[in-house]
Amino acid sequence: MIILGIDTSCDDTSIALLKDGGEILSNIVSSQIDIHKLFGGVVPEIASRKHIELIDIIFRNAMKDVNIKAKDIDIVCVTSGPGLIGSILAGLCFAKGLALTIGKPLITVNHVEAHAMSIFLENEAIFPYVALVVSGGHTIILLLEDYCAYKVLGSTRDDAAGEAFDKIAKYIGIGYPGGKAIEDISKKGNRSYVQFPRPMMDDSSYDFSFSGLKTSFLSYVKKNGIIDENMSDVLASFQEAICDVLSHKTIKAARDFNIKKIIVGGGVAANNRLREIFIEKGKKEQFEVMFSSPHLCADNGAMVAITGYRYFQRGVISGLDTKAFSRMQMIPFRRQQD
Repeated sequence: MIILGIDTSCDDTSIALLKDGGEILSNIVSSQIDIHKLFGGVVPEIASRKHIELIDIIFRNAMKDVNIKAKDIDIVCVTSGPGLIGSILAGLCFAKGLALTIGKPLITVNHVEAHAMSIFLENEAIFPYVALVVSGGHTIILLLEDYCAYKVLGSTRDDAAGEAFDKIAKYIGIGYPGGKAIEDISKKGNRSYVQFPRPMMDDSSYDFSFSGLKTSFLSYVKKNGIIDENMSDVLASFQEAICDVLSHKTIKAARDFNIKKIIVGGGVAANNRLREIFIEKGKKEQFEVMFSSPHLCADNGAMVAITGYRYFQRGVISGLDTKAFSRMQMIPFRRQQD
């Protein structure tokens, strides 16, 4: 079985082809970073127009990689949200047209759930597990009990972690994407240089809040300034605060629900310091912590394909009238007939 996965949720245009729900035959990602870094962040209108320009070319290149024709595709899977509405529409409309043309099923996928499922592109089933999805637009903790069956344990109440990185990077002018710029500068920094707050660290919920941490950073810079001599220390301290909160909340959720496996996905999951902290704490508290490879942490069509494939196995088919959503409730498929 050949599964096509399409993701255009933000500023990356990605198309992937999987075989039998696991083997990646092709996974092309076209980044728009060089365009959006001129503005210090993603410009939605530019992103959606670029998707429209590129998606057919990328599709044809993916087909050439595998040496198949469109009629050989068995399932068309595509992100329907959440994300930038114009960007999502570009991929969704393309997927609908393709599915209609070749007469194959259309499966729409929640982008956040796909990040939590990306681990299965490289590993076998490991249910149950607690998943932290952390990216520029999302910070959420899920408890996955099976394919297409999960509970939301907590999420951010304001800024996502990646969003906080991007905003402070833009403020001090170190480039976009902010998370990568901060990580690079922080490598030799003193993580204890500034004692930034750890928002909601002791809260009984599994929710996050990074707006106050961002404000604390801005207040520090306005009061004390930031120069080349101490920039790595200040940014390392800020990065450490975010990583501490993310790891603490996720491990707390796993401990409370007596789950021994933790998966971390999403673009921020490629951050090496975050990985180090999770592995250190996980080893200390006897949790198995797993990450997707860095290139699969970023938005990609392969994670959409594998998620859509699991829904297809459960008889879930999307109609051609399916809508695009900038925001979506995290509601999994339930086998109500069981």
